[in-house]
Amino acid sequence: MAAACQKLFSMGTKIIAVGRNYAAHAKELGNAVPKEPVLFMKPTSSYLWNGGTIEIPYPLESLDHEVELAVIIGKKARDVSESSAMDYVGGYALALDMTAREIQASAKSAGLPWTVAKGQDTFTPISEVLPKPMVKDPHNLELWLKVDDEIKQKGSTMDMIFKLPFLISHISSIMTLMEGDVILTGTPQGVGPVKAGQKITAGITGLIDVHFDVQKRKIPIKH
Repeated sequence: MAAACQKLFSMGTKIIAVGRNYAAHAKELGNAVPKEPVLFMKPTSSYLWNGGTIEIPYPLESLDHEVELAVIIGKKARDVSESSAMDYVGGYALALDMTAREIQASAKSAGLPWTVAKGQDTFTPISEVLPKPMVKDPHNLELWLKVDDEIKQKGSTMDMIFKLPFLISHISSIMTLMEGDVILTGTPQGVGPVKAGQKITAGITGLIDVHFDVQKRKIPIKH
């Protein structure tokens, strides 16, 4: 079962992230609470498996951490109804949406996409898949994140503005969700910077935890 779930990641074609899905997080960044989901894309090349090293690209000094519940799609979904949406869930995972906040801020102020701030290599650290039966209620999970053993984020998926059936139905009305695609469902408040040399641990209380080192990316030598 676990091996079959793990294979989902290699089959997925995309990561769809939901921005500002917790009111307190929207407010801490000075954003209005959205009337409909704010969606952006991340490439699957940004995955980083548990125990890996998050890389801060030159010339940045830090990245912001955002802990999130990830939903892994179990079968092809197009125009699905809210009432049937959960039938398309193959499993869950804990993910981090690492963000180059300075790059994002300048892109937002210029009305430009967030891709460079969100889609770089190692910017989607993620746990192994939790099979669907292990998660009794995805809308009642405690997410937490520590930097060097100091708790920075702790929140409940109960506080999501847009719940999973709505998100899956809404996204599938825009683009076909393929088996192995991942939806990142937003982050609770408490996002903040992490620097080279620090360690991140994060988890879903009672279910899973992950750990990652943070280092500066080595500048490639150009010949």
